[in-house]
Amino acid sequence: MSDRTAQKKIKELIDRLGDIGARQEESAERLSKFREQYGSLPADDRVFFFETLLRTFTIPKKTLVPVLQDLLTTDEEDADIWHQRLNDLRRQVESPLRQIFAGFINLPGGLKSLLDFRADLLSAQRQSSSHLGILDEEIAYLINVWFQQGFLVLKEITQESSYRQIRFLKDHDLVHPMANLEEMARRLGDDRRCFALYHRALLQEPVVFIEVALTRGLARSIHEILGESSISAARTRPPDTAIFYSINNTQNGLAGLGLGKVLIFQVVEALKKDHPAIGTFATLSPMPGFWEKYFKPVLNGRHDAFALKKERVPEFFPEKVRPLVLAEGQRITGSKNEDWLALLGQVLDRERWIEHQPLEDLLRKPLTRIAFFYLTQERNRQGKPLNPVAGFHLGNGATVQPHHVHFGANRSPRGLSESCGLMVNYIYSQTWLYQIGRTVKGLLPWKI
Repeated sequence: MSDRTAQKKIKELIDRLGDIGARQEESAERLSKFREQYGSLPADDRVFFFETLLRTFTIPKKTLVPVLQDLLTTDEEDADIWHQRLNDLRRQVESPLRQIFAGFINLPGGLKSLLDFRADLLSAQRQSSSHLGILDEEIAYLINVWFQQGFLVLKEITQESSYRQIRFLKDHDLVHPMANLEEMARRLGDDRRCFALYHRALLQEPVVFIEVALTRGLARSIHEILGESSISAARTRPPDTAIFYSINNTQNGLAGLGLGKVLIFQVVEALKKDHPAIGTFATLSPMPGFWEKYFKPVLNGRHDAFALKKERVPEFFPEKVRPLVLAEGQRITGSKNEDWLALLGQVLDRERWIEHQPLEDLLRKPLTRIAFFYLTQERNRQGKPLNPVAGFHLGNGATVQPHHVHFGANRSPRGLSESCGLMVNYIYSQTWLYQIGRTVKGLLPWKI
């Protein structure tokens, strides 16, 4: 699409949105046409569309100045006039974008369209130098309003649930993907639970779901949970622990809006009713990015953004271990390189390095300690944990200790490439459950 054609199409889209705001009684048909036209806009042109949208639907300064002047010259003791002019100001500062997008909720498929729209916007923010976060705040406000009170429904997914629902969950598990429906069936067994959160305007598919294993004690390996032999294990005594091992957001447009915290609490409440012996609620979580985006760059000296520097890595390895790592690295790679850190990087880049037992024994404690440092000490620009999963759970009030980081917990090719096979338990304390319960309980009329 040429620049001129793209600009013309974007102008038509902006005009159509303007018509929606001006003619509320015809908004359904106009919204439908807008969705169709927006859907045909190439991804590369959407950044420019969002930037234009933000510039077009703004509140001119000239409309606010007289209202502000009237308010500032009003005596607060004259209550009637004061409140009237406050209302005048509220009307003037009400976001035109918020007024326009509010109509989406009344359109069949409108909520899904707005979620997809926000997902595109979040992606565009990474490509634009404009302050598209302001536009995101407008849309996120509406979504937050629509995802509370009577709009949400929690359901348990079982083997008796519809094929469509089970298939949907199978296809949308990005934490531990499944090859077939038989794997999904095992995850709905007697010692497993699965809960999904739905919006009343989007009942055909869940917005977020969680998979739970009921165990005796903490699970320290995903193979304990997903292995075929695990389904009937430890049946002689009732479970005392619930392990959240897979939480999946199915709508990218809900990113960062905090539904996970509410979901976890409601699932805890449901599990307590059926299994009063359960006293521990924890996760078994991956550490995406630990190897490729963190430890590998550190070993290669590309560590400007991290608290851990290459020079500090030897501190995590006892002196007697370092020459042994060098010897194993030389044996495995066939290299004569005397730089044991460089060899360590080469070894960890290999697909099945963990199958070498001597190397596994040497790296177990050092990598576990480095992983704990990564989870608890490394921060992004916003001051939150660098690892997004850690940010989610620790931000929700969970805790983590060094002995909760487990080496060799995910030996799959993906587990090794993402996090050197490491996984972690985040522990949700009873104190946290009580505090979040006071916030959430009674807010949403859940149905199980």
